[in-house]
Amino acid sequence: MSEENELVFAALGGLGEIGMNSALYGFGPARRRKWLMVDCGVSFAGDDLPGIDLVLPDVSFIEKAKRDLVGIVVTHAHEDHIGALIDLWPRLGAPVYATRFAAGLLEARRLSEPGAPDIPIEIVDPGGRVKIAPFEIEFVPVAHSIPESCALAIRTPAGLVVHTGDWKIDATPLVGLPTDEERFKALGDEGVLALVCDSTNVLREGESPSEADVAKSLADLVAKAKGRVLVTAFASNVARLRAAAEAGLANGRHVLVLGRAMERVIAVARECGYLSGVPAFLGMDHFDRLPRDKVLVLATGSQGEPRAAMARIAEDEHPAASLAPGDLAIFSSRAIPGNEKAVSRIINGLIAQGVEVVTDRTHLVHVSGHPRRAELARLYSWTRPKIAVPAHGETLHLAEHAAFAKAQGVQSVVKARDGEIVLLEAEEAGIVDEIASGRLYKDGAIVLEPGDECISERRRLSFAGIVSIAIAVTGKGDLAGDPDVVIAGLPSKTRGGEGMDEVVDAAIFQTFDSMPRPRRRDPDTISGAIERAVRNAVNAAWGKKPNVHVLVVEV
Repeated sequence: MSEENELVFAALGGLGEIGMNSALYGFGPARRRKWLMVDCGVSFAGDDLPGIDLVLPDVSFIEKAKRDLVGIVVTHAHEDHIGALIDLWPRLGAPVYATRFAAGLLEARRLSEPGAPDIPIEIVDPGGRVKIAPFEIEFVPVAHSIPESCALAIRTPAGLVVHTGDWKIDATPLVGLPTDEERFKALGDEGVLALVCDSTNVLREGESPSEADVAKSLADLVAKAKGRVLVTAFASNVARLRAAAEAGLANGRHVLVLGRAMERVIAVARECGYLSGVPAFLGMDHFDRLPRDKVLVLATGSQGEPRAAMARIAEDEHPAASLAPGDLAIFSSRAIPGNEKAVSRIINGLIAQGVEVVTDRTHLVHVSGHPRRAELARLYSWTRPKIAVPAHGETLHLAEHAAFAKAQGVQSVVKARDGEIVLLEAEEAGIVDEIASGRLYKDGAIVLEPGDECISERRRLSFAGIVSIAIAVTGKGDLAGDPDVVIAGLPSKTRGGEGMDEVVDAAIFQTFDSMPRPRRRDPDTISGAIERAVRNAVNAAWGKKPNVHVLVVEV
């Protein structure tokens, strides 16, 4: 390994998937590097992970090297950038640097989770700088769908790296600062060694519309509405919440808030001044007290979350709110990949109730917070990097961004994946090593390792159900009463009409009766024989092998 000072980059998440963004920058000799972490986010669990709430990056590499972890820097407060920090910070222990808004959301979430750690956070203003030797970090304001988003200008003795985080170009973001074009141009003049850049919308041509355009569209829709209006959006999109609220207030409507996540964001946004001039919102106890044409509801659940307000309203199961024919529901968001089915289920449920549903398919009620190709081209022209590392995207996005960067004239383009160490050196940029990477799983209040057996067991349970059998035997090897059998997740009858419980009972008794008496005195032998017999019998009748658990007790 090299004993010379080197600057390297490695992703623990976000390169090869949308979400779970977390990156490391290292400087120094290979054996004595000092590390800086940028973001520590989560992603949603898919159908292949039943019961899992969130997916977190595997931080085992930097956990082992935490004495050399000099700091954790947060680009912005979206969950896919900070959502894993509360769970994983105790393993890392490094100081955290964030803007006031991001720090406020972290603190609000910490207070809502019993036992959450008290994380030391140093507040850095957008545009501010902080020295975390051997790094110096400048927080460069960028427009995004949450206040106080910042790209990072990371200065090191080996050169300047621009880590964009999530960004777009929007001259009228409504809340927060626009992307600082002049600062990026100045960084380009200073000399950018490497640009590590968001790839989310690299497949889309042109430039993203502005938040101001969405605000106008929302105002038009609310002005024409006759009944109640419900607007669902990402809880963290303060500009969108403000635009929807102002549309309601301008049309004589009271604004109600439905959802704890949104209440937390609104509280922090008010503390930071991003809702100045907007009257305090009402709680849901006012829902039935106000005329239908005087209500605008801001609700959580735009991504189809089963326990959020939108899902419960769509199923007509919410204790405080319901919609009716003539009401309007506006989805001021777009489904994150993987959430499409859940969102469609909610939309269909609302339409079945006679509610009018508006999405971005027909109206400009949502804009992305990520740059399209024309915006990317402008950033490349401003910064003129020697090295480009596409980030924040699935494999297709990263490959397309790599080709795009080459077309912009970038000298070295490195297509990296999670766990690959990239040497950031103008003449020799490339992948030089690997570190441990992967996924951890948030299961209720517990963080599971990926190999935890409960995950594979749940997959089997979701596929073929379970048969639980309790048997009591005497010392002589006789049954002491009938076995106790519980069946869950299996069809009640076979295709021939026989009860599945009869199939199970027959397999139990036939197996037990056929065993020699000496073997009936061994609980492990009985358990194994009956487990195999019941699984095979059900498979013959059903075509699937259930999970079978057998408990044998001597009496």
